[in-house]
Amino acid sequence: MSGEDPTTLTREPDTELDLRGVICPYNFVKTKLKLEAMEQGQILSVLLDDGDPIRNVPLSVSNEGHTVLSQDRVEGSYRVLIRRRDDE
Repeated sequence: MSGEDPTTLTREPDTELDLRGVICPYNFVKTKLKLEAMEQGQILSVLLDDGDPIRNVPLSVSNEGHTVLSQDRVEGSYRVLIRRRDDE
């Protein structure tokens, strides 16, 4: 598929993590571990509950150097797309 920009928001996530029902800080820890196991530039889709999880996890992964591509409300929870950072 030549000419396709891999950074577009239409790209399908490489893997998904369903963390609905997981409390802070465990949802961030699981997200961080999953990102560390992924290749640079891959996209992780994380399902999070409303409240503390959607407030804290995107901020925390951004602080780790990853890129939050989008946050969409999906059936009472949130789907967050995160692109893994490039290691130095």
